Amino acid sequence: MFCSLIEKVSDLNDMIIEGHMTDALEKYYDTEVEIQENDLAPVCGLELYRQKVVQFYESITDWRSAQPLHVAIGEGVTMVEWFQEYSHRELGEKKVMFVAIQEWTKGKIIREKIYYKS
Repeated sequence: MFCSLIEKVSDLNDMIIEGHMTDALEKYYDTEVEIQENDLAPVCGLELYRQKVVQFYESITDWRSAQPLHVAIGEGVTMVEWFQEYSHRELGEKKVMFVAIQEWTKGKIIREKIYYKS
């Protein structure tokens, strides 16, 4: 069944809000995905990124909020501004705003760049 990009990014965001990030990775991220945070070296490949995500979420001690504040859709591109609030074992209490820019090909995210204040 054909789904529009707005339907896909809305479902992806819902999955993140509901705490199903690893399921969202399987459903919406290409196996050859490249994900980069700020100017750090990109993580290449879904399996490596999945490991990073699992490690991060295992260190969360209290997840309070995940809210997409703004969503923009373009030709094969989505942008989501997020606010998240949580307690992390190593990072402490966090209130984070960031923007994720996702490039889509054949219904999957092939590239994602995440910008946040460091």
